[in-house]
Amino acid sequence: MADTASATVRSAITTVGVDDPTKRDLLKLVTGSAVVIGVGAIAWPFIDSMSPAKDVLALSSIEVDLAPIQEGQAITAVWRGKPIFLRNRSAQEIKEAEGTPLNQLIDPQSDADRVKPGKEKWLVVIGICTHLGCVPLGNKTSDPRGDFGGWFCPCHGSQYDTSGRVRHGPAPSNLGLPPYAFIGDTKIKIG
Repeated sequence: MADTASATVRSAITTVGVDDPTKRDLLKLVTGSAVVIGVGAIAWPFIDSMSPAKDVLALSSIEVDLAPIQEGQAITAVWRGKPIFLRNRSAQEIKEAEGTPLNQLIDPQSDADRVKPGKEKWLVVIGICTHLGCVPLGNKTSDPRGDFGGWFCPCHGSQYDTSGRVRHGPAPSNLGLPPYAFIGDTKIKIG
């Protein structure tokens, strides 16, 4: 009787042992899950570090109040690390910019293409010379503005008019235009 009992126990151990397909599948599933969770825990900090930081996201757009800018005056704002020139153009500056024949321009572009309709007195340009990336002078009243009343880059002599169009010098193109929209009569959002 002892022999039959030990044979029955041996038979039960063999059938329920490690060779059991359901137990092996469960072990594979648990091990695979642990590996996936481990890889995810290791990879997440690297993936998260590729996202832009909160301070960068905050600078992706800025709002500028135009109310304090007097007619004929300009200010500089900073957007994405670039200087942005905002000028409240006088009626004379607008007239000169609109009256310039396109065949006199190095990079022909009308004044109407560089300002928002109905807001012609406000000019918003990226304040970086298109020649070698200098920052032109002309936002302060004491700055030289060149022969065309806009901006003057003293590094190589490029001159821009009151519409930010290159008129003289080695600069190949006009001052860039950032994406902007009026969110009120005297407030704009850049970016």
